[in-house]
Amino acid sequence: MRVFLGGTCNESSWRNYIIPMLHLDYFNPVVADWTPDCMAEEIKQREICDIVLYVVTPKMTGVYSIAEVVDDSNKRPERTIFVRLRVDGKERFDGAQWRSLGAVAKMVERNGASVFTSLKSVAIAINNLAV
Repeated sequence: MRVFLGGTCNESSWRNYIIPMLHLDYFNPVVADWTPDCMAEEIKQREICDIVLYVVTPKMTGVYSIAEVVDDSNKRPERTIFVRLRVDGKERFDGAQWRSLGAVAKMVERNGASVFTSLKSVAIAINNLAV
């Protein structure tokens, strides 16, 4: 079993926190030099991984991860997981941003996917799926 670690990049450390907690293989799309080959591999891994995890934090600068999680929650809800973290280092979502992400979380959940607000709880859930 393998999990795709999608979501916020921009020097967010959420992946460094969750990877040691996982008891299964994973694909980390973050690389030092983003090339077209890297993009192709990310798209491939998003399709073939058993679980697609999207963690969104206030360090996000683009919105593509939001589009990905909504898309996957429609197409593959049983293997899609969304996590929204209010704080990431010194960054924090303001009230309006947090409420908007809450609406996204409800949409994703209505589509049948899983939603969490902590890395520890999602790691436990993912590890339980791998058993």
